Amino acid sequence: MAKNSNIDKSQVVIQMKDIVKKFGSFTANDHINLTVHKGEVHAILGENGAGKSTLMNVLYGLLTPTSGTIEINGQQVDIDSPDKAISLGIGMVHQHFMLVEPFTVTENIILGKEPVKGIVVDKKEARRQILELSEKYNLKVDPDAKIEDISVGMQQRVEILKVLYRGANILILDEPTASLTPQEITELMDIIKNLTADGKSVILITHKLKEIKFAADNCTIIRKGKYIDTVDVEETSEDDLAAMMVGRKVNFKVEKKEQEPGDLVLEVKNLHAKDYRGVEILKGLNLKVRKGEIVGLAGVDGNGQSQLIEIITGLSKAVSGEVIMSGENVVNKPPKYMFEKGITSIPEDRQKHGLVLDFSVAENLILQNFGKAPFSKHGILQKDKIMQHATKMIEKFDIRPVGCENRLAGHLSGGNQQKVIIAREVTNDAELLIAFNPTRGLDVGAIEFVHKYLVQQRNKNRAILLVSFELDEIMGLSDRIDVIFDGKIVGSVDGKDADENTLGYMMAGGKNE
Repeated sequence: MAKNSNIDKSQVVIQMKDIVKKFGSFTANDHINLTVHKGEVHAILGENGAGKSTLMNVLYGLLTPTSGTIEINGQQVDIDSPDKAISLGIGMVHQHFMLVEPFTVTENIILGKEPVKGIVVDKKEARRQILELSEKYNLKVDPDAKIEDISVGMQQRVEILKVLYRGANILILDEPTASLTPQEITELMDIIKNLTADGKSVILITHKLKEIKFAADNCTIIRKGKYIDTVDVEETSEDDLAAMMVGRKVNFKVEKKEQEPGDLVLEVKNLHAKDYRGVEILKGLNLKVRKGEIVGLAGVDGNGQSQLIEIITGLSKAVSGEVIMSGENVVNKPPKYMFEKGITSIPEDRQKHGLVLDFSVAENLILQNFGKAPFSKHGILQKDKIMQHATKMIEKFDIRPVGCENRLAGHLSGGNQQKVIIAREVTNDAELLIAFNPTRGLDVGAIEFVHKYLVQQRNKNRAILLVSFELDEIMGLSDRIDVIFDGKIVGSVDGKDADENTLGYMMAGGKNE
């Protein structure tokens, strides 16, 4: 990352000393130290549930520390609310955005801090200020677009503009790339570069080692709530960062032996579908998945992946075409029918389609099976059996914190929410498992674990359709890779022959000769 010679990088803007945060008897942060300098990108690395977001929620005033001190620009401060944090120049962009969907970009950015002319909101002035900020940091947005009509990457820019509009000099970005496409990630890294070049300090909460290597100056590692070390990123390898985070060596290579795929499980024939605007998004798509194989679907977000999976799982309807599952055309059948036919899925949006956030972890682990034995008897839920099942799954899939059976799913970290879904869907033992971005928001240790489980399912002769925007993941796991572009499969390559250039060319619409 480009360094700006005019900025005094020795100037300390944040000093968190011996921060302890307890929730009852559970210690989320155990004497953690953090020092951030002006114009620096400082990464905070840790496993899911390690205490990264808790530490940042303390800095942003959403949580009060049990003990420890915080200094901003050399002055000790009590940050007892986000308002206080904002007044000190701290802004936070959360992993799950906090935007009002029917409002415009401008309305969202100025909400609560509207410029007024007399007694009315001066929208013209607001729009001018926003365009000025977006120009300065290359945060291109349409100030008049509604949030519900713009991409996730664009929504994130709105969140960043929102904190800049409030005068932030220190920006906390919590898992900022968890929902972005590769192109949007590149754009975000350029935006971060522009911010630090202007003397802003950026705290990056992430477990993507490539991004840390690309963007960060220094990195503080937290493991199980404890401070491990702060390292110079340039002098530390990805392998070393991973080992410090997890506490052991991590194997990045997916181990799987070659095997012949078996009978056809899923066949999609000439599928046509429209998106919510009535625009054709699937244009005669064909796809096959057999027993004992992982078929990877590679493509840039927005080429019809979401609609395809929603149709296969029964969440939306096709205009025409067939979805043949074990010999039967099940197109446009309801989700329950699809599940009973042998289709289970790790969905794209864990909060919207994967979990009931106000249900406990134990309840979420039996969502599709609550009416069956042993969880139900004569229509009455068997609480002890449900709890026993949850305890087993929490241990087996390393869902944190330990003993979270009764905790609301909405109170878990994003990565642990993902583990709850994976635990449930993998143990459903269905004929076809659809995994849509299964490792989104997971740390390297958990990614290694999920990859192992997907390969185990394949080895058990299950059919797996893997949709992922991480090309490394597609190439590492897939036996066969189909490339989707503009609503159609434009090419197919053997997993072991795949290379990034060929796939990238096809993902941009090029033909595989």
